[in-house]
Amino acid sequence: MADEDEDGGGFDAEDWTRLTPFVGAVATLDDVQARRAVFALGDTDDPRPIAMDLPQPVIWWDDAGEQAAVVVQAESHLNAEGEAMEVLGLILADGDAVVALMDDVDLVDATDPTWRDLVTNAIDPSAADD
Repeated sequence: MADEDEDGGGFDAEDWTRLTPFVGAVATLDDVQARRAVFALGDTDDPRPIAMDLPQPVIWWDDAGEQAAVVVQAESHLNAEGEAMEVLGLILADGDAVVALMDDVDLVDATDPTWRDLVTNAIDPSAADD
Protein backbone atom coordinates (compact mmCIF):
# COMPACT_ATOMS: atom_id res chain seq x y z
CA MET A 1 0.00 0.00 0.00
CA ALA A 2 2.91 2.37 0.52
CA ASP A 3 3.32 2.56 -3.26
CA GLU A 4 -0.24 3.90 -3.64
CA ASP A 5 0.41 6.73 -1.19
CA GLU A 6 3.89 7.57 -2.41
CA ASP A 7 2.72 10.27 -4.86
CA GLY A 8 -0.21 11.45 -2.77
CA GLY A 9 -2.73 9.67 -4.98
CA GLY A 10 -2.79 12.27 -7.73
CA PHE A 11 -2.17 11.84 -11.42
CA ASP A 12 -0.71 13.55 -14.44
CA ALA A 13 -1.90 13.67 -18.04
CA GLU A 14 0.02 10.48 -18.87
CA ASP A 15 -0.66 8.20 -15.89
CA TRP A 16 -4.33 8.84 -14.99
CA THR A 17 -5.33 5.37 -16.24
CA ARG A 18 -3.62 3.77 -13.22
CA LEU A 19 -6.36 5.12 -10.92
CA THR A 20 -8.46 2.24 -9.63
CA PRO A 21 -12.18 2.67 -10.28
CA PHE A 22 -14.96 1.44 -7.99
CA VAL A 23 -17.37 -0.38 -10.31
CA GLY A 24 -20.08 -3.03 -10.28
CA ALA A 25 -21.57 -2.18 -6.89
CA VAL A 26 -22.91 0.65 -4.75
CA ALA A 27 -20.28 1.80 -2.27
CA THR A 28 -20.67 1.33 1.46
CA LEU A 29 -19.09 3.27 4.30
CA ASP A 30 -16.61 0.38 4.66
CA ASP A 31 -15.56 0.91 1.01
CA VAL A 32 -14.93 4.61 1.66
CA GLN A 33 -13.02 3.96 4.89
CA ALA A 34 -10.86 1.39 3.05
CA ARG A 35 -10.25 4.00 0.30
CA ARG A 36 -11.81 1.76 -2.36
CA ALA A 37 -14.56 4.35 -3.04
CA VAL A 38 -14.86 8.14 -2.81
CA PHE A 39 -18.37 8.30 -1.33
CA ALA A 40 -21.24 6.28 0.14
CA LEU A 41 -24.74 7.76 0.27
CA GLY A 42 -27.09 6.46 2.96
CA ASP A 43 -30.30 8.49 2.75
CA THR A 44 -31.29 7.77 -0.85
CA ASP A 45 -33.48 5.25 -2.65
CA ASP A 46 -32.78 2.79 -5.45
CA PRO A 47 -28.98 3.18 -5.52
CA ARG A 48 -27.23 1.57 -8.46
CA PRO A 49 -23.90 1.86 -10.25
CA ILE A 50 -23.91 3.82 -13.50
CA ALA A 51 -22.59 1.82 -16.43
CA MET A 52 -19.70 3.86 -17.80
CA ASP A 53 -16.08 3.18 -18.63
CA LEU A 54 -13.97 4.17 -15.64
CA PRO A 55 -11.59 5.80 -15.01
CA GLN A 56 -12.89 8.68 -17.17
CA PRO A 57 -11.26 12.11 -17.60
CA VAL A 58 -13.57 15.07 -16.95
CA ILE A 59 -13.51 18.79 -16.51
CA TRP A 60 -15.28 19.56 -13.24
CA TRP A 61 -16.97 22.93 -12.86
CA ASP A 62 -16.98 24.14 -9.26
CA ASP A 63 -17.36 27.58 -7.67
CA ALA A 64 -13.70 28.39 -8.40
CA GLY A 65 -13.95 27.53 -12.11
CA GLU A 66 -12.85 24.45 -14.00
CA GLN A 67 -10.58 21.69 -12.74
CA ALA A 68 -9.21 18.55 -14.33
CA ALA A 69 -10.44 15.38 -12.66
CA VAL A 70 -10.89 11.66 -13.27
CA VAL A 71 -14.14 9.85 -12.45
CA VAL A 72 -13.45 6.68 -10.46
CA GLN A 73 -16.97 6.05 -9.13
CA ALA A 74 -20.42 6.66 -10.68
CA GLU A 75 -23.77 5.94 -9.02
CA SER A 76 -27.41 6.83 -9.57
CA HIS A 77 -29.60 7.55 -6.53
CA LEU A 78 -33.16 8.80 -6.02
CA ASN A 79 -33.45 11.73 -3.62
CA ALA A 80 -36.33 12.31 -1.16
CA GLU A 81 -38.43 13.83 -3.96
CA GLY A 82 -37.89 10.75 -6.16
CA GLU A 83 -35.60 12.62 -8.57
CA ALA A 84 -32.63 10.76 -10.01
CA MET A 85 -29.19 12.08 -9.08
CA GLU A 86 -26.11 10.95 -10.98
CA VAL A 87 -23.31 11.20 -8.43
CA LEU A 88 -19.62 10.91 -9.27
CA GLY A 89 -16.52 10.27 -7.21
CA LEU A 90 -13.67 12.31 -8.66
CA ILE A 91 -9.94 12.30 -8.09
CA LEU A 92 -8.25 15.65 -8.73
CA ALA A 93 -4.72 15.92 -10.14
CA ASP A 94 -3.34 16.76 -6.68
CA GLY A 95 -4.87 13.58 -5.23
CA ASP A 96 -7.85 15.17 -3.48
CA ALA A 97 -11.15 13.30 -3.80
CA VAL A 98 -14.43 15.14 -4.34
CA VAL A 99 -18.06 14.25 -4.96
CA ALA A 100 -19.84 15.94 -7.86
CA LEU A 101 -23.01 15.61 -9.88
CA MET A 102 -22.85 14.48 -13.51
CA ASP A 103 -24.39 17.87 -14.45
CA ASP A 104 -21.27 19.60 -13.09
CA VAL A 105 -18.74 17.82 -15.32
CA ASP A 106 -17.87 17.66 -19.00
CA LEU A 107 -16.72 14.23 -20.18
CA VAL A 108 -13.53 14.63 -22.19
CA ASP A 109 -10.89 12.54 -23.87
CA ALA A 110 -7.42 12.46 -22.31
CA THR A 111 -6.11 14.23 -25.42
CA ASP A 112 -8.34 17.27 -24.75
CA PRO A 113 -5.93 20.24 -24.62
CA THR A 114 -7.95 22.09 -21.95
CA TRP A 115 -7.99 19.03 -19.67
CA ARG A 116 -4.25 18.48 -20.19
CA ASP A 117 -3.47 22.15 -19.40
CA LEU A 118 -5.64 22.00 -16.26
CA VAL A 119 -3.79 18.85 -15.12
CA THR A 120 -0.38 20.45 -15.70
CA ASN A 121 -1.35 23.66 -13.88
CA ALA A 122 -2.81 21.74 -10.93
CA ILE A 123 0.31 19.65 -10.49
CA ASP A 124 2.85 22.46 -10.90
CA PRO A 125 1.43 25.99 -11.11
CA SER A 126 4.96 27.36 -11.52
CA ALA A 127 5.78 25.10 -14.49
CA ALA A 128 5.72 28.11 -16.79
CA ASP A 129 8.33 29.84 -14.63
CA ASP A 130 10.90 27.02 -14.81
